[in-house]
Amino acid sequence: MKSVLLIGLGRFGQSVAEKLNELNHQVMAVDKNEERVNKVMSLVTDAQIGDATDEEFLRSLGVDNYDVCFVAIGEDFQSSLEVTSLLKELGAKKVISRASRGVQKKFLLRNGADEVVYPEKQLAAWTAIRHTTDHVLDFIALDDEYAIYEVSVPEIWIGKSVGELDIRKKYGLNILVVREEGQPSKTVNSETEFFDGQTVLILGKWKDIQKCLKL
Repeated sequence: MKSVLLIGLGRFGQSVAEKLNELNHQVMAVDKNEERVNKVMSLVTDAQIGDATDEEFLRSLGVDNYDVCFVAIGEDFQSSLEVTSLLKELGAKKVISRASRGVQKKFLLRNGADEVVYPEKQLAAWTAIRHTTDHVLDFIALDDEYAIYEVSVPEIWIGKSVGELDIRKKYGLNILVVREEGQPSKTVNSETEFFDGQTVLILGKWKDIQKCLKL
């Protein structure tokens, strides 16, 4: 369990609050809009109505006591930038800020953000990949290049082993685990064979996944 300060309770912030609640983390939620704060009261440990760009208000929250601070402000980049900078000045351990464009990421990183997330961009990428390919069922982006993809086993893989396919050498991809419906995931080795109905988790670059699966 971690202690989290969540600033900004628009649609993205509310979604973050819901997930943190599912994961049983302790969350302090903040927004200057009372209606938004009321919407998440049942999901968080505590909540405050206030302007996070006000240094004294932010200081009163004791930001250095939280394991993670999320800046989920989406509609006002200037405020997001100010809050990110203030959090670091007040001793925040880790600041994760939201951005919608690359130029925003640069400014946020320069002004104190430890990490930057693009919820709209990431959702758009997931939607485009998930619904225009036959084999890719899901993916988790790790950075701008690498992701973990859940892929249904292609027909040409069936009956062959990891060693025979050797996609690590050919495409720079790493097969992490194999999944079967109703069965726990299992790690792989060079002797692991593939069967119809399985899915695999693969770590690599999208361009290499495309080459390997001929997407």
